Amino acid sequence: MTAHGDVFGPALDRAHEHARTWLGSLADRPVRPAEAIEKMGFDTPLDDEPRDPAAVVDELARLAEPGLMAMGSGRFFGWVIGGTLPAALAADWLVSSWDQNAGMRSATPAVVAAEEAAGAWLLDLLGLPSTCDVGFVTGATMANFTCLAAARQHVLTEVGWDLDADGLTGAPKVRVLVGAERHDTVDLALRYLGLGTPTAVEADAQGRIDVDALRAALAGGTGPVIVCLQAGNLHSGAFDPVAEAVAVAHEYGAWVHVDGAFGLWAAATPDLRHHLDGLDTADSWGTDAHKTLNVPYDCGLAIVSRPAAVRAAMGVHASYLVEAGADGPGNPYGKVPELSRRARGVPVWAALRSLGRSGVEELVSGLAANARAIAEGLAGIEGAEILNDVVFTQVCVSFGSDERTRAVTAHLLEEGDAWMSGSRWQDRDVLRVSVCNWSTDAEDIRRSVEAVRRAAAAAG
Repeated sequence: MTAHGDVFGPALDRAHEHARTWLGSLADRPVRPAEAIEKMGFDTPLDDEPRDPAAVVDELARLAEPGLMAMGSGRFFGWVIGGTLPAALAADWLVSSWDQNAGMRSATPAVVAAEEAAGAWLLDLLGLPSTCDVGFVTGATMANFTCLAAARQHVLTEVGWDLDADGLTGAPKVRVLVGAERHDTVDLALRYLGLGTPTAVEADAQGRIDVDALRAALAGGTGPVIVCLQAGNLHSGAFDPVAEAVAVAHEYGAWVHVDGAFGLWAAATPDLRHHLDGLDTADSWGTDAHKTLNVPYDCGLAIVSRPAAVRAAMGVHASYLVEAGADGPGNPYGKVPELSRRARGVPVWAALRSLGRSGVEELVSGLAANARAIAEGLAGIEGAEILNDVVFTQVCVSFGSDERTRAVTAHLLEEGDAWMSGSRWQDRDVLRVSVCNWSTDAEDIRRSVEAVRRAAAAAG
């Protein structure tokens, strides 16, 4: 195949039309997919001959449409999944069109410059040290992985162990202390890093780590140690007492990492910032721009206060790579687990550029306000009980027994006008509401509460 003339035009035109149609349908369509995966129709033999690209795009849109979840709808509150801001979506299209490998500053200066600017804006908005390295990774899981890799590198180096030369075999054991209600991706990242199962520290009724229990756990052992804190509990939205916990952890020489997949953004708005007092005193922070900032998927952020640690853990030296210098901003590939990657930070630049500081504050505060409004509406349904203090974007509700709560959830999802995921928290089945979409408005909230009310009536 060769590229002559406008070979991309017809396929891109069709994709543009299908994208506009899809986005225009979100306000009214049911949230749930209309068909199950078994009915998608993709499982056909591969053709022997090529097909017209525009026809392939049409076929893709036709086959996919009945199996698409309306995750961009203002009535989608499942898991912790944000929508997509217009500027971020359009920028993401350009990223794919430009097809830049955002690994080296000198090779792709435009996209790396945009990412570095976005990183600087983020540090400013979150109140973090301007000297931090910011790496753009795939999501919150790899953000935790990258930060904890830097932590492992640092704490072992501090006790004289050469991790690069000798690996983990025979190394001093690295203790990792986590809150009892940390997210599972922390454990997953530790498993990837060969650090094993962490030690769980007692948490309170909202999932916040107990600082006295943390101190006791730190005092109960020796050697290199990492402490993982949480900004935004998956169920309650609660925040660990960062300032107190970091101070205690640093007394014992621990590296402190903050998993803030969605909650770190609370630091960007004055009315919520108090939940994260002392955030800047930690050593690393992980978050996901897709969740609260509402950029497309594939955009986690690994922020590390000690550039030398993350570059030692993630960096690579090869004759064919253009080095950026150890003392400067460094190449992007030295801050993430990938050499080749798309310019995933460009949509972050576009989102922040379009919102400005006041827009980011309004976005984050608005999500929290919508969560409070939903909680108030759900509390008015007979038999419903809000189980958490609604301090950020998460709401957990029970409808009495576990059996009835599961029945309400099933009826809600079957009807499909709104989507809220079931879960289990504090030994109770819950309907969990995660408010992440910038487009959710008062009408979406009204319709969603009424959908739960109908589900509760149907459950008896």
